Amino acid sequence: MLAKAAMKTAPDSKRWTHFHSALQLAISRSAHKWTYEDFQECFTLWCKEEPHGAEGIFNTVSRHMEDQIHQSCENLFKEFNVKDSINIMHAVVSEARARKQRGEIHAKDVWRENLAPHAAVRARTVRVMESEIERLRAELQALEEDNTTLYAQCEDNNIKQRVADAKTVELLDILDDVYAKWSQLPQDEIGVWALESAENVGFAQPP
Repeated sequence: MLAKAAMKTAPDSKRWTHFHSALQLAISRSAHKWTYEDFQECFTLWCKEEPHGAEGIFNTVSRHMEDQIHQSCENLFKEFNVKDSINIMHAVVSEARARKQRGEIHAKDVWRENLAPHAAVRARTVRVMESEIERLRAELQALEEDNTTLYAQCEDNNIKQRVADAKTVELLDILDDVYAKWSQLPQDEIGVWALESAENVGFAQPP
């Protein structure tokens, strides 16, 4: 707790500064390890015909690679909180060394030789893991309830769909029966009757 509180106001630790500087140097060297001479061997003709353009492209690609690696590292540092973690570790190590120099080797939360590393880690992480397990259980239960509701809705929709399909089949059967009966009627007589009916209606209209 003291280490975390101190990191909010204290400047960056030497451990982080040295680590970050060494990483920047390694990135710069790796990005420029492929020299222009190597580039010329790959693009011999182009480098001879356009030496200035080829050298410019080479420098642009090298800077781009270096910038990309820098940005990727910074994204990882931010995602995993690397800077604060290293600063906290440095504060803890420095505090432990100071305690050892003062002879404080039996105080609370002090490392002991008979304390296994996994036991110390477990003591700090079990509570966090238990709370995370409870959160995941609650989330799982909510998902199961949602799945149950969705399943019931799907079943209800299936029932309604089967009822609608049955009614559709029934209506189609009725239409088929009507069409079959209509096809059996004498079409010529119906045509004559329709024509006579039209003529009679025309004669019946007043002038």
